[in-house]
Amino acid sequence: MRLYDFLPSANGYKVRTLFAQLGIAYELVPVDIFAGESHTADFHANKNPDGRIPVLEPEPGRFLAESNAILLFLAEGTSLLPEDRFARAQVHQWLFFEQNAVEPNLGTARYWRLTGREPLQPEVFRQRVSGGVRALEVLERHLGTRTFLVEERYTVADLGLFAYVHLAPDAGVALTPYPAVLAWLKRVKAQPGFQGALPPYPANARVR
Repeated sequence: MRLYDFLPSANGYKVRTLFAQLGIAYELVPVDIFAGESHTADFHANKNPDGRIPVLEPEPGRFLAESNAILLFLAEGTSLLPEDRFARAQVHQWLFFEQNAVEPNLGTARYWRLTGREPLQPEVFRQRVSGGVRALEVLERHLGTRTFLVEERYTVADLGLFAYVHLAPDAGVALTPYPAVLAWLKRVKAQPGFQGALPPYPANARVR
């Protein structure tokens, strides 16, 4: 398998962590998104028409984009994706929530802050932070009486949300008001195979 990825990306981090947790060997193909390498004609035509990473090539000539779709694909048939139909749907539910409420808010706010874009659109930045806080409040309510997101066991739903939630302080959002979320983050991070910190954004990611 090949993974086309940009190492500072938390979306790619999810997939790399799952590879480690499942013990699956893969070839990493670095893609410099800030140099335009994911927006070439070849990348659009053959890998991802949306021009985003990560992209998985599970076998020659077949490509799968969207980090959470890749998580579900790789987790198929493992203990990290429930067999029960309803429980599987709940995993999907939380992965959709992650891409709808967590990544666009906490992920964007973090990216803007770390690359100097925050001052360019301060009101939009505040809206992103506010949306991230609302997402954390949802998680705090849900995790207040639960160990993990689905069925009281670790699944790819937990991995999918961990990626950006644990980085909330980088976006200027403190996690101390969310004790259930903090406890959950520790449980998730204690799972075997977790990767270290994300590399910093490269110099060409900063606003000019």
